[in-house]
Amino acid sequence: MAIIRSFNGWRPKPEQAAQVASRPYDVLNSEEARAEAAGNDISFLHVCKPEIDLPENTDHYADEVYAKAVENWKKFQSNGTFNQDATPNMYAYRQIMNGHAQVGLVANSAIEDYFNDIIKKHEYTRPEKENDRIRHMAELQCHPEPVFLTYPDVAEIDTIINKIVTSTSPIYDFTADDGIQHTFWIIDNINDVEGLTNLFNSKVPFTYIADGHHRSASSAKVGKAIGQNNPNHTGNEEYNFFLSVIFPASQLMIMDYNRLVTDLNGYTVAEVLQAITEKFDLEKRDSIYKPESLHTFGLYVDSTWYKLTAKPNTYNDNDPIDVLDVTIMSNHILDPILGIKDQRTDKRIDFVGGIRGLGELEKRVNSGEMKLAISLYPVSIQQLINIADSGNVMPPKSTWFEPKLRSGLVVHTF
Repeated sequence: MAIIRSFNGWRPKPEQAAQVASRPYDVLNSEEARAEAAGNDISFLHVCKPEIDLPENTDHYADEVYAKAVENWKKFQSNGTFNQDATPNMYAYRQIMNGHAQVGLVANSAIEDYFNDIIKKHEYTRPEKENDRIRHMAELQCHPEPVFLTYPDVAEIDTIINKIVTSTSPIYDFTADDGIQHTFWIIDNINDVEGLTNLFNSKVPFTYIADGHHRSASSAKVGKAIGQNNPNHTGNEEYNFFLSVIFPASQLMIMDYNRLVTDLNGYTVAEVLQAITEKFDLEKRDSIYKPESLHTFGLYVDSTWYKLTAKPNTYNDNDPIDVLDVTIMSNHILDPILGIKDQRTDKRIDFVGGIRGLGELEKRVNSGEMKLAISLYPVSIQQLINIADSGNVMPPKSTWFEPKLRSGLVVHTF
């Protein structure tokens, strides 16, 4: 069963929360982060993307980058930008985007659950990204950004969270520049904290990583390393737990994660279309085609949109990986026709989250930068859970969750 607990969070002043809160480190490149933090000395990007305060050609993994993160975090602590709660609390965090609302519980999750597979994964991690976050957290001695977890809904948990959200005043409530509203409550009632802790430990057998595989892996490995070097280790120390926001599965929204390809692997457009018809029904469209259901795809090439419908022999409904649209696309278009065998490493493919819209696919193909685009129907949360439960992992870049959690609303130190 899932282990969670309260913690003494470090939080920004209410009047500065909107200015402090930033997008996560991994959704912005350094140039974008530098522009977003320009003129804002208290943006949390100064901690989670510290290279923005160094010369532009600085190696992102250089010693001075991590040193700058520590310098900036200590400054935020010493100048009162962040203050630590006197008591261990949990928190409720609601996001509203385009009328869609989701409310998560902010709590510490146990690294023991990560290693014991109570926290289930659905993606591989990359060593260089893991090592970066390991060093970042180890030198900061904190978890600066939360891991986004989910779990199958539990009515009793919903009852407690809904009571807090409807009957108490939030500590933060602001709308960010992207139009997403962020509202944050402190859960300091001991009965609520104990109730939530006990419910997770009795009603939630597993939690699932929605977003943050590198952060969770790095948090677990940092905690394990500290414990191994502590002769008085008990398992109850703060480093044994990491910052998480845990949402009921029914509230989450997964968006499409689309593909762009730089060339046609030596084929003409006509030859590619002919090859595709062996495994898909092909239907020309007059405008952008957004897939309407599983096993339908949009294809944009040579200024024309097509609807593709996978033929029944292209997938196996009883296999949680084989039935995925990203698998169908890979097995029957990317690999055999376009010669893209490893989406993680092949430089000929790029990925565009659905938040950017399908017009972004058109734009990049029309510019000549890309030759072909494929739009997909979003993976469902149940598909994600089925794959994680089976012990498998999804193909790369299968899920795009929106809205993203803001960093800097609360920090866990260890």
